[in-house]
Amino acid sequence: MDLLKEGAEKFGIYLTSNQLQKFFIYLKELKMWNKRFNLTAIKDDKQIVIKHFLDSLSLRLVMKNYPRNLVDIGPGAGFPSIPLKIAFPDIKCSLIESSSKKVDFLLYLKERLNLKQIEIIKERAERIARGEKRESFECAVARAVARLNVLLEYSLPFVKTGGYFIAQKGPDTREIKTAQNALSVLGGKLAKIRHLELPFSEESRCLILIQKVKSTPLKYPRRPGIPKKRPL
Repeated sequence: MDLLKEGAEKFGIYLTSNQLQKFFIYLKELKMWNKRFNLTAIKDDKQIVIKHFLDSLSLRLVMKNYPRNLVDIGPGAGFPSIPLKIAFPDIKCSLIESSSKKVDFLLYLKERLNLKQIEIIKERAERIARGEKRESFECAVARAVARLNVLLEYSLPFVKTGGYFIAQKGPDTREIKTAQNALSVLGGKLAKIRHLELPFSEESRCLILIQKVKSTPLKYPRRPGIPKKRPL
């Protein structure tokens, strides 16, 4: 936890003892559940802190403000939204995950950590984005879910005009070129690319900040499976 505290401070986040305790419980429960369900390939304590917790908190570097609400597309075992929720408890979070075992873990974790104003939704993002949650979030986040042009179709329909989407990617930014058409069609505009190195490692990351500049046409997202099969 000393490593987490020091690393978070590099992003301008100062964790309290209570928040550090929640992260400690998170780590312990993740490892326990991982023995039964394959939630993450990362099993070493230090690597979980660096590659999951600090990687999630790095989004603070491009957040223009603290959004009132946030949607996480395909969080898996809760990344990046759960670490962000622990660090910034006033943010209302919606996590959209289609895997039953991961949803079970997230629901358990919500109760175990006593997290308020957070909902776990078991469904495909393409279906949820066509309902009442469409264009209702100030911020959407996603980490390593799909290529950027596909990820934009999953995520931008959730974001209200004036809000933003943050994609967490590796150091290679070539995906941005192939996502230009998707950006134009879905109402997004590239606002910032932030390269960083995770603390206490030589792991490079790239945060891509997309501004929502106009409403997404109603025909997007297309039905489940189509965005990945026929990307914009």
